[in-house]
Parts: sequence; structure tokens; C-alpha cells
Amino acid sequence: MAGLIKREDIDEVRQRTDIKEVVDGYVTLKGAGLGSFKGLCPFHDERSPSFTVRPQVGRYHCFGCGEDGDVISFVQKLDHTTFHEAVEKLAARIGYELRYEDGGSGPNREEIGRRQRLLDAHKIADEYFRAQLLTPGATEGRNFLYGRGFDRAAAEQFGVGYAPQGWDSLLKHLRGRGYTDPELKLTGMFSEGGRGIYDRFRGRLIWPIRDIAGDTIGFGARKLYEDDQGPKYLNTPETALYKKSQVLYGIDLAKRNIAKERQLVVVEGYTDVMACHLAGVTTAVATCGTAFGTDHIKIARRLLSDDGSGGEVIFTFDGDAAGQKAALRAFEEDQRFVAQTYVAVEPGGADPCELRQAKGDSAVRDLIGTRRPLFEFAIRATLRRHNLDTVEGRIAALRESAPVVAQIRDAGIRPAYARELAGWLGMPVEEVSRAVGAAAKRLAQGPAGGAAQGYNQNPAQNPGRAAGPGHGAGPGSAPGVAPLPPSATLPAFNRPDPRDPVAAMERQALEVVLQEPAILEGATWQRFAEARFSTPAYLAIHEAIRATGQGAIGDPARWVEQLLQEVPEPLRPLVSELAVVPLPASTAEAVQRYCRDILARLFELQITRVKADKMGQLQRLDAAADPEEFQRLNRELMELEMQRRSLRMDS
Repeated sequence: MAGLIKREDIDEVRQRTDIKEVVDGYVTLKGAGLGSFKGLCPFHDERSPSFTVRPQVGRYHCFGCGEDGDVISFVQKLDHTTFHEAVEKLAARIGYELRYEDGGSGPNREEIGRRQRLLDAHKIADEYFRAQLLTPGATEGRNFLYGRGFDRAAAEQFGVGYAPQGWDSLLKHLRGRGYTDPELKLTGMFSEGGRGIYDRFRGRLIWPIRDIAGDTIGFGARKLYEDDQGPKYLNTPETALYKKSQVLYGIDLAKRNIAKERQLVVVEGYTDVMACHLAGVTTAVATCGTAFGTDHIKIARRLLSDDGSGGEVIFTFDGDAAGQKAALRAFEEDQRFVAQTYVAVEPGGADPCELRQAKGDSAVRDLIGTRRPLFEFAIRATLRRHNLDTVEGRIAALRESAPVVAQIRDAGIRPAYARELAGWLGMPVEEVSRAVGAAAKRLAQGPAGGAAQGYNQNPAQNPGRAAGPGHGAGPGSAPGVAPLPPSATLPAFNRPDPRDPVAAMERQALEVVLQEPAILEGATWQRFAEARFSTPAYLAIHEAIRATGQGAIGDPARWVEQLLQEVPEPLRPLVSELAVVPLPASTAEAVQRYCRDILARLFELQITRVKADKMGQLQRLDAAADPEEFQRLNRELMELEMQRRSLRMDS
């Protein structure tokens, strides 16, 4: 079974992984001063690079949108994985074997090797099918695409390919690449008969089905020839890689825009996904031969950051009876979302691909723009099942539709739809409202709380629930590791005013000690620990540094990570920012000189403050009444002045 990853292994993976190498796979980075790199932020659109990575401290920070974190959180956010999955992915990248708590285990090297072998086979098959689409034998496949409005560029964008007619074209190709028949059986790309294995996909148009990371894990195949006795669409069967209940076609292409626009559009087929994306609806995905279910919702919620702060899921269905049934089935899952759910059905029953063919790209965008709340669609579909011209029909319709209204999460909208329902039924509002209220009570008292509870996934509305990654979770509270103890009520911190010279001085000092902690070795640590910070946010960070201690000052990445555990949660983004902002120096010697100068200025400021205090004491003192105290204060003032001069000489 999978257990919690040992914290020391998480720390080891974080330390050993070069964050620049990982980020380079997503963002083009350029040097921005000694030890710093900049690029266009992958989390928001920008023209000037403000996304900064500092490998020495193992962190990134965007000075445009505020996104920040370490290499684990970067993989989590960009690949939309759990904390656990991100750590395992990075561990595999560097060849580090993880250990797990409580006797649990993770994927062993043998399993990882087998999985990679399967992925490689799918990659080879993907390339083979795409190459075959350009051959003379694939004319029927190309005609199918052209007939639905897809040119060669569209086919290449979505990786569409062609499986040749015959029984062993792909089989021979993969055998030629060193794959054995037992291995090939595990891929799902082959069927087995009395004479051995043979190609599963023959004479069909092929769509690669990819996981969220972009790896091909299966294929969908469309029939082209009349003599093909198979189903219209044939997908890869369940394999170690391909689980249809957990797969969304197009998720690799749509994931970034889904996260950015907080919108997910669910369509019914591969060509519908293509039509939507080409028309500008780049948040479209499709299920693969199964209904949109619980596992799909988990993926969607992760991409949407489904925490109650917005977002929408839009289902598009054909206007026929099957489409309406699918929409009602989707409504049954609606309560698992915090995002608002909608349905978009073209009045004539056309799907997005047909709509684009007939009326162009704008018609597809308009279809999505005219979406209706899914619960409204469900209510109207319920009413259509009854004869509203009779009293008995209206009563039966009320009994069936009242629970639908009762399940509307927004308490402000629910009464409005109760009034709408009363109008559609031609019944008194009071009677309908009573029925809705009674239905809500029954739902609340149902097994395990019914539909009226359990679907409020907003951590802000569920104080006992731990926040997920990206929503206030600290470095120790991510899935896959034991959570940190719950914090007390957190103080509020205003962002320091950059025009305040004292605040600016304190900020520069913190930048220095966060990025070059070795500067604090020896007596310098004591001086820094005794310094007084006056800006509340910087004071809190200074106190956290003191609490962290000197233990990790030789390792900047571990130093910052430990500091993040100590600092109040609202200040963690500020700590990340201070840890990556480029220092104004271009050589290692210049960095050290700059750091010494900054700390000297901080210590001089501290001396100035202490001198001012003692001067005040001296002025209030009666020298004749207490000559010993008078002499002591004068000596201390002289010592402070000597320290100040020494600092200036050293800097």
C-alpha cells in the first residue's frame, strides 16, 4: 500500500533536484544577475519576464502575480499533480529511492521500469500512426478529417494518425524496436487469437490519448471502411497505463487554460475537442467511452482549484434523448463541485464539430457563451416528464423537482428558483417553497448527510479541513506527508512601504541573510540576532530567523526551507520573494562585498538606535546625584562610537 513519504526523503529530493533544470522544461530562462534566472511566468500572461528562479536557495517567485514555491510545488502546479505524485516524479528523475512511513511502499524500480517501457512503446506507436496518415493508404482517413473541417495543421496539432489495414503493421514495427510479445500484450494495442497477437487497430483513424503530463497512454480509433465489423469507435482497453474512468482526452492541451480561465468544457468526442480548441474554446476535454464520473471530477477540481472562489464546468450534450440523459447523470455528480456547473445544448441538436462545420468558429464560442445552469436544465427536464395540464401531473412534477431545487448550493439563488418553479408549474409560491424546504430537510437528514452536506469543499467554510496545495498549505501540510500542527489565529501583516528608508534597509538585510546565510558565521550571527527590526513584517521574519538558529546557514536551500516552517503563514510568499530577488552584484566577490556592506549598515543603524537610547538616559540623569551611572553611560557611548567607526573601516 502507498504510505506517507518519510520527511527526510522529501527534504533529500528537494535538496538534490536542480530547480533550474526542472523549470527549464517549461520556461525559457535567461541569466538575471549572479545566480538568478528570469523568464516569462508560466502562471499568468505577461510580456516582460518577472518569473525569477534562484537555484542556490531552491525557490522561484513571480514578481508579477506572486506565485512562489520550491521545485515540488512547481511540479504540482504545472503538472497538476498531488504533493505525493510530485515527490515521486522528482525522485524518479534523480534516481532516488523513497522510503515510506508505517510500512507503506511506493513504486519500486522494477515497476517504474515496466511503466517506462510501456510509455516508450506508446510513444513509438504514436509516431508510427502519425507518419502513416501521410501515406497513400490513408486517403480515406484524410478525407474524413477534411470533410469535418480539419486540415493537415489541425491533424498535427492533435497528433491524429492512421492505423494501416492489415493484421501486423504495428506489431512488426514494435518487434523491430526490440519489444517482445509478452510486453506488447500489456500495451492494449494488440488482440490475441489462435495464431498469436495481432494489431487491435486496423484501417482506422487514430487519436492519441494522453495523460495530464502529456504522455501517450492509449488510443481512440474511428472506423473508416464499410467492411469493418467493429464498433464505430474502438478505444484501448484497461491497462496498467490506461484507466478510462481517470482519462480526459485533450487534458494535456487544455490544462493550462483550464487553470488560468477557471473553466472546464466537457464535450462528447475527439472531433468535438478539436473543433472547440480550433474555435478558441481551449478549455475543452472529452471522456473516453464512459460517463463523466467521480475520478474525472477529481482531475477537474484539481485543475480548477475548486475551492469556492469561482470557476465553472460546462457540459455540452447532443439535444437528443441520450444527450439529455447524460446531462441529468452529470447533475447527479454536480454536488461534488464547488465550481458552478452549466450545460450548453445547441437547439438543433448539433455537436461542436457539426456546428463549426455549418456555421464557423464563432458559433462554437456562442454555444459555450449561452450556457445555462445545470440545475435549471435538470429542473426543466424533470418537468417535461409530467403532464402539467393536470392537477395530478403538476403535483407529481413538484414532488420530483423540489429536491432538485433543494440541492442548489447557493442559498441566495435557491429561493429565486423556487419562485421560477412555481411559475413553470402554475402553483402558489408558498406551496412550492414549502415543498423545497421539506426536500432540503430530507436531504440533510439522509445517509451520511445526504446531498445537502459533504459537498461544501471550500476550506474557508470548513475550518476543520486542511487546505490543499496552493490554498494556504504550508510546506508540511501537503498530501502525502504528515500535516503540521494547526496554527493559531494568524496575524495580519501589511506590505512594507518601499519608500521608508528603514524598511528598505531591513529588507536588504533580510535578502542578504536569506540568500547568503554563510555571511552570518561567527560573531556576525550574534550581532544580527540582537538587531532590532521595526517593520512588523520584517520583524516577524527576523524572529523566525532567530528561532531557526545557525544550524543550516551553510546550506541556503535548507536554510530557507526551515525558515518557511517558522515564519507566520501569511509571510511565506514574502520570504520566497526575498530569497530569490537578484542581488545587485555580478561576481562572487562583489556579492560578498555587497552582503558585508548591507550588514554593516544594519549594524550601524542598530548602534545609532542604541546610542540614541543611551543619550536620552544620559540627558535625563543627574550627574551629581549619580556620578557612577553617568560615567558608565559615557563609557558605553564611547564603545558604541568605536564599534560604529570599526564597521565603517571594515566596509
